[in-house]
Amino acid sequence: MKNKILVVDDEAEIRKTIGLQLEGTDFDLIEATNGEEAIETLGRENLLEISVIICDIRMPKINGIEAIAYFQDNYAGIPIIVLTGYPDVKLAVGFMKGGVVDYLVKPVEKNELVAAVERAAQKGAAFGDPQPPR
Repeated sequence: MKNKILVVDDEAEIRKTIGLQLEGTDFDLIEATNGEEAIETLGRENLLEISVIICDIRMPKINGIEAIAYFQDNYAGIPIIVLTGYPDVKLAVGFMKGGVVDYLVKPVEKNELVAAVERAAQKGAAFGDPQPPR
């Protein structure tokens, strides 16, 4: 059974590209178009199958900053990778200090994305099972 990656991005083309880049790996994608949909999705999915969350920053409804804070508070065992088209050094440093595993800038190369996902998944496996929401 493959592990799942929750990809949170409002751009369908980005979600499709990530899916194509991860073909042939041990990961299947679950997609969400914004933070609100991602939170709902996590409430429905088997958390033991979700290895990594890849999250954009600029999205409608619940943006990436708010969504990541929610994920970290409620699903601390799932590693998070930020993938953004608007790099911000201050924001990146804050995320990394706050426990985000990686901060990638779009467009990301396949090898870089796959390596980041594999590192994050290993980190999550070492941390233990994701915790259900409190």
